[in-house]
Amino acid sequence: MKKKYWKLFSMLLLACLLALSANGCSGKEEEPEPEVEEPLYPVSIRGTEIRVGETTVQALLDAGMEVTWSEMTSDMQIEEYVVDPEMELEANSYYSGASIWVTDSTFAHISFVTDEEAIRMGDAVIARLEFGLSFNEEDKEAQSEILFDGIPVTELNREKAGEHFPDFTGDNVQWFSTGLRDYDYSMGFDSTSTELTRLSVERNYDVDWSSGS
Repeated sequence: MKKKYWKLFSMLLLACLLALSANGCSGKEEEPEPEVEEPLYPVSIRGTEIRVGETTVQALLDAGMEVTWSEMTSDMQIEEYVVDPEMELEANSYYSGASIWVTDSTFAHISFVTDEEAIRMGDAVIARLEFGLSFNEEDKEAQSEILFDGIPVTELNREKAGEHFPDFTGDNVQWFSTGLRDYDYSMGFDSTSTELTRLSVERNYDVDWSSGS
C-alpha cells in the first residue's frame, strides 16, 4: 500500500516540476515588458504648438508671443517685465512665475526647467502650462485660437472632454489623467455652463524645487 502511495506522490512531483519548467523556471530570464509611450497632448496658441517638456522659451519668443516674468519686490509689490532670453539660469532647477499673454486678460502661467548645466533662459524647456479662462465676449474670439490636442478651448466643454479623453477620470466639474508617469493633465469646468475654465498640462521632473522662483 505504501509503495502505491509513493508512486502516486512521485508522479505528482514530476508533473509539478514539468509545469514549473514550462513557465520559465529553466534558468532563462524573462524579457521585460516594453514601456508604453505616454501621450503628449499639445497646446497651441494662434497656430504655434507648445509641447510641454519639449518646447523652449526661445521658441515662444521667436513665434512673437509676449512672455513676461513676475517678481515680488522688497515692498511687497509685484513687478512684471518681459523675459530676457540671455539671462542665465541655474542647472537642475525649476522656475515658475512666467506668463504667456493671449489678450490683456487671457494668459497662461508657465514654468520652465533646466538640465544638468546652467543655461540661458531662452534654452529652458516649458515644464508646466496652465490657463485660467473666462469666456467673456471680448476675449472669446481670441480664446478660440487656443487649442488643446486640436480642439478649441471654447468648444471643449465637460461632455466633449469626456468623449475625447475617455481614459481620464473625474466628475462634472473636473476631468484629469491618472496613472501616468511623466505627464499630468487637468481640466476644470463651470458647474452651470460646463464650459472649460481651467486647463493644466505638466511634465514631471526630478529637479531642485528650491531653486528658481
